[in-house]
Amino acid sequence: MVVAYLFAQLSLWSRGAPGGLLVLGSANVDESLLGYLTKYDCSSADINPIGGISKTDLRAFVQLCMERFQLSALQSILAAPATAELEPLAHGRVSQTDEEDMGMTYAELSIFGRLRKVAKTGPYSMFCKLLNMWKDTCSPRQVADKVKRFFSKYSMNRHKMTTLTPAYHAESYSPDDNRFDLRPFLYNTRWPWQFRCIENQVLQLEGRPQQELDGVD
Repeated sequence: MVVAYLFAQLSLWSRGAPGGLLVLGSANVDESLLGYLTKYDCSSADINPIGGISKTDLRAFVQLCMERFQLSALQSILAAPATAELEPLAHGRVSQTDEEDMGMTYAELSIFGRLRKVAKTGPYSMFCKLLNMWKDTCSPRQVADKVKRFFSKYSMNRHKMTTLTPAYHAESYSPDDNRFDLRPFLYNTRWPWQFRCIENQVLQLEGRPQQELDGVD
């Protein structure tokens, strides 16, 4: 962040031009929701053009621009794996990807984000909705694990959302606290009541006996 702001001021000064430049951010909604960014570091800027857009919508927009305006150079951007480039290349190829680090895909994160904000769901109600939505691809246990992982990471890094760079809000699922979302930024990361309800529901769906359900805390 410091280097970016330094160059923003020095770039014009070194050319004898007046004024300064704005620093642009590049974190999308999905990364912000999960806290997949460093507070007061690369996530800090003057304005973030894509700060209110999910990765899936952003990719769809790039795809539209490539097809409608014949911008073939965008194809390489779409084909490139999403990575923070935190690890060196392995044999000339990317060895670390965002989705692997986060433990979930951007497509899943986009759904979590919409359910969290637009549908106003918490852990248990999101789990119930996804049971039906993902019934053909995930078991109840897999859905439960994904929901609990999302909300654990979300609540653990919620404080980062209070310092997000201002963004243009093109959608209603932004996690931008100060300007868009008034829900708390400190949570119990264990979500005891909600996760217990999810676990009870999974055990019932798996056909486990009642005495096991009574023992779940």
